[in-house]
Amino acid sequence: MDDKPDVRVLHRLGELAELVRTDDGLYVRFGPDPDEEQDGSIDYESGLRMPGLSANPLAPQDWWTRPLEDWLARQVCQYVHLAERSARHAGWVVRGRIVGHGPDTEPLLTDTTVVARLSGELVAEARRRYRQRFDHGRTGH
Repeated sequence: MDDKPDVRVLHRLGELAELVRTDDGLYVRFGPDPDEEQDGSIDYESGLRMPGLSANPLAPQDWWTRPLEDWLARQVCQYVHLAERSARHAGWVVRGRIVGHGPDTEPLLTDTTVVARLSGELVAEARRRYRQRFDHGRTGH
């Protein structure tokens, strides 16, 4: 996925963390190039087009007391499976305006700008960290 040579490629979670520390209005989006998808995401269960692109916030909530890299690993891993649908799909760091929320209460963005692309190396690091530091699937019961 080298068809956007002008977009910065992030190779390590630390690089993503530095970006988020300087800009708390960033989101991660998995799919084709967001510049080609400006008419909104589709809710695949209902078939409805949503009013923006679904994305996950990269800035942690105020209650988050663990390292930023833990939050980022979790956010990257939540929807990374969407990047595996096609060779054209990738993880993108974007900035945009929230116009609503999707069925998983994720922000829906319009007027998106691509800030960076996540490399496979960064995604693999996020997966390792997520497996090591989180109890995936654990519930309160």
